[in-house]
Amino acid sequence: MKKLLTNVGLAVVFIWFTVGGITHFTNPDFFVAIMPPYLPLHLEIVYFSGFLEVLFAGLLVLPSKRQLAGNLLIALTLAVTPANIYMWQNPEAFPDVEPLFLSLRLLVQALLLAIIWRTTRDKQYPSQHIPKHR
Repeated sequence: MKKLLTNVGLAVVFIWFTVGGITHFTNPDFFVAIMPPYLPLHLEIVYFSGFLEVLFAGLLVLPSKRQLAGNLLIALTLAVTPANIYMWQNPEAFPDVEPLFLSLRLLVQALLLAIIWRTTRDKQYPSQHIPKHR
């Protein structure tokens, strides 16, 4: 059962980032619009982050690269967090999006980070348990 849940989690992460990354190229205007104004080179960042999403998702299919892929996807997810926070803090800039959705988006991001972490850790080296002293 644990292996099944891990595989389902990996599939969710793979699909999420593959589809999301491709969408950076097919609908870049959406991603440009959600970028905080203080960041430069909006379109270039959108294309680059989309490329990285697809690349890192691809690494997930290689068991020897899975933990690296997880680390990179976590770093990338944290790097795009300012866009999600910007949307949440400025709902008036996104009148077509329900404010509740903007809050849920942040919760989904936290859940996604947890799934990435849980499904990409190297099972070959389990965490060491530190004995408790009495």
